[in-house]
Amino acid sequence: MQHESPIVHDLFGITGFHVNLSNIIMLTVAALIVFCIGFFSARNLKMKPSGMQNAFEWIIDFIKNTISSTMDWKTGERFFGLGITIFLLIFVSNMLGIPFMIVNSETHELWWKSPTADPVITMTFAVMVIFLTHFYGVKMKGVKEYGKDYLRPVPFLLPLNIIEEFANTLTLGMRLFGNLYAKEILLTLLTGIGGAGILGAMGAGIPMIAWQAFSIFIGAIQAFIFLMLTMVYLSHKVLDEH
Repeated sequence: MQHESPIVHDLFGITGFHVNLSNIIMLTVAALIVFCIGFFSARNLKMKPSGMQNAFEWIIDFIKNTISSTMDWKTGERFFGLGITIFLLIFVSNMLGIPFMIVNSETHELWWKSPTADPVITMTFAVMVIFLTHFYGVKMKGVKEYGKDYLRPVPFLLPLNIIEEFANTLTLGMRLFGNLYAKEILLTLLTGIGGAGILGAMGAGIPMIAWQAFSIFIGAIQAFIFLMLTMVYLSHKVLDEH
């Protein structure tokens, strides 16, 4: 069944200013979960970590290793906060739609889902990342030196270098959206089959469990890919040799 998004049209009387309430709610939930993960993991630090602190330190090492694989740590250290925020926010957002979805049975509006299954959200993330790559490129190299990068290795490649920026933005956002949207579509179909009766529930039960487990893998991989590409794009902008 086709689900609609709970959209408020012309918010505050502004024509064309439409707001998806589901996206706002789900991003708020994801941000709160990420905050709680960081807060409770660092609340009682111990020399011999255990529990959440141990898991969080593993995530920290994972992010550091990912950044170090794209640039030297002296340069990449300043991007650690950005990296861990991106990874955790996208990972949590990817996970939110896996255990269940909440749909208004009367209006067929989908309220609880993975926010990253919406292209508006993923493209916003992508635009933010590309903007930051330009910002840090200019900040660390200067306007003149940064501008010369578009004329390298030869000046006539300027149009292609400009097109590459748009291509990077599109692929970064749409890759994440495509994988998460496909995941939620299949979960919706399996849920519909499971609700068709006893035979439907029996037939959809095992595929549902298997796909939910695979969806966790997809969500984790996509968060890693987004993080890795972010750091690759940053390294291309801030390093002298690339």
